[in-house]
Amino acid sequence: MISVEGLRVEFSIKPLFANASFVVNDKDRIALVGKNGAGKSTLLKILCGQQQPTSGIVSVPQDTTIGYLPQVMNLQDDTTVRQEAQKAFANITDMKAHVEQLERQMNERTDYESEDYMALVERYTTEHERYMMMGAESREAELERTLAGLGFTREDLERPTKEFSGGWRMRIELAKILLQKPDVLLLDEPTNHLDIESIQWLEQFLAQSAKAVVLVSHDRAFINNVSNRTLEISCGQIIDYKVKYDEYVVLRKERREQQLRAYENQQKEVAEMKDFIERFRYKATKAVQVQQKVKQLEKIVPIEVDEVDNSAMHLKFPPCLRSGDYPVICEEVKKEYAHVVFDHVNLTIKRGEKVAFVGKNGEGKSTLVKCIMNEIPFEGHLKVGHNVQIGYFAQNQAQLLDENLTVFQTIDNVAKGEIRLKINDILGAFMFGGEESDKKVKVLSGGERSRLAMIRLLLEPVNMLILDEPTNHLDMASKDVLKEAIKAFDGTAIIVSHDREFLDGLVTKVYEFGGGKVREHLGGIYDFLQAKKINELSELEKTALGSQVIRTERKGLPPVADEASARSGQATPRNTSYAEHKEQQKQIRKAEKAVEQSERKISDMERRLKELDDLLMKPENASNMEFVTEYTSTKKALDEEVERWERLSEELEQLSI
Repeated sequence: MISVEGLRVEFSIKPLFANASFVVNDKDRIALVGKNGAGKSTLLKILCGQQQPTSGIVSVPQDTTIGYLPQVMNLQDDTTVRQEAQKAFANITDMKAHVEQLERQMNERTDYESEDYMALVERYTTEHERYMMMGAESREAELERTLAGLGFTREDLERPTKEFSGGWRMRIELAKILLQKPDVLLLDEPTNHLDIESIQWLEQFLAQSAKAVVLVSHDRAFINNVSNRTLEISCGQIIDYKVKYDEYVVLRKERREQQLRAYENQQKEVAEMKDFIERFRYKATKAVQVQQKVKQLEKIVPIEVDEVDNSAMHLKFPPCLRSGDYPVICEEVKKEYAHVVFDHVNLTIKRGEKVAFVGKNGEGKSTLVKCIMNEIPFEGHLKVGHNVQIGYFAQNQAQLLDENLTVFQTIDNVAKGEIRLKINDILGAFMFGGEESDKKVKVLSGGERSRLAMIRLLLEPVNMLILDEPTNHLDMASKDVLKEAIKAFDGTAIIVSHDREFLDGLVTKVYEFGGGKVREHLGGIYDFLQAKKINELSELEKTALGSQVIRTERKGLPPVADEASARSGQATPRNTSYAEHKEQQKQIRKAEKAVEQSERKISDMERRLKELDDLLMKPENASNMEFVTEYTSTKKALDEEVERWERLSEELEQLSI
């Protein structure tokens, strides 16, 4: 579909890449990878004709259509969502008018036997078949399916686009491109403004419906699920790997090891030649050999080695005071604007837990974070625990940086102790290496400022992290550095993210936001996604309790007793005698009573722990050993009672089946 031959692009003395040749074929799913600044976005612009290379040929057949989604677009605000999406069908509208014109000509003429009339009929038949093949009759249904897949509701379709944020308007542009069904899709960071569900939908669309795809993305799971081929821009070359992304990572490691061996051998050979030249430069008997060595040295083409992967560098948050056992407790929290964002939110986050907030955009993830930070008013009770020191990262954090400082000065001002010796390494890991560290903050882009704000957060002593979409402007190496730092962090972390690969192995609990509710899922992000494939989101919204969903009432304890009570009222099976049924009901009531007693004990102990927590927060009680001893013993008793409650609840559930 697209043929590239001898491509060369120069912006300075050293070219971005040179002598690049490859072909984009039908059904190719190409992941375009390389470090930031390697030229990925530039190559996409060249492929779609928006930019010209320094030299080389890009051949695109005349009938091949290309759809290009850049990272940044100029968006219009004078239409509804539906009207804007319908612009994707402009060529179909023109085709329909042409078919109707041919049909009118046929109806107006009477020379049915003439060659001219037969040619008109043939032309009409061909154009009508093309029109029908474009799916013209079902385009409205397809438009609604596509917009729904990207997260829009039916009510959203009639709303003006100006009511939506830039991220949502980028979704409209993506929908328009997908609806045009181009032969080649060029997508530059398409997942930046999508939630997990929309990303999964896009994955399936690209796998099943797209013809050829070239995409740039820092979402490792996304490109691995979509790709069957990988193009890497490295050391000024474009290397073609005929494998998906995960397999490419393995092959790239092997290739780099080969590069290193070849580089070391070449350096050894060069050193021997130079040594020979220096030793025998002034010996007449060796003059011919010296000249030969000089010529050989001049002909050697230096072997380049890919830059060392800084993701191997380990960062660790500086030590901080220990927080209370429950950094965040929400009881019946509610937030509404013109509509209810969420209601009856009951959750407890324990010290050391790392949890994810996930769900469609606009369902309240960032809103609850702002409630925790006490940035906005809310209803209900929300307590931030004793001695909690929060490190908060949101997109607006970047706006709080001092614009008159350099990148290096910004980090140097917060770095303490030995970490100051590693500032350049840290900056390099987050794409501020070399001269980039001398830039003033005021000349940085929004994405660069976000990365700088993230580095600052990594160096501050906190015991609770709240990160709102931390990976949006990070490449894969930077994300690995951040992920390892959070995994090594011994405090508590709340992470709002749509990046599955980043969350995988990092979080042990997922809070799902949707339909005005917040539901707790135990396990990692892929456990949550697997459960979602079994139980659709609509089903999760209809029921407050499912096999994979635990309602966060009673401070995180599932209301099994209530559920069992409901089940115990079910009709008696036909094959169960009255006596057996009566005995079973007796055992169920006994088990229910035991669960209720356990829940009361848990409630009493949690209330006492809260009271002790409040007492210990007062300076005069900080060293009161009586309170400390009671707190420790009560906490131990609570843990034991929770284990007993879980065992009793399981027994009750078995009796109720």
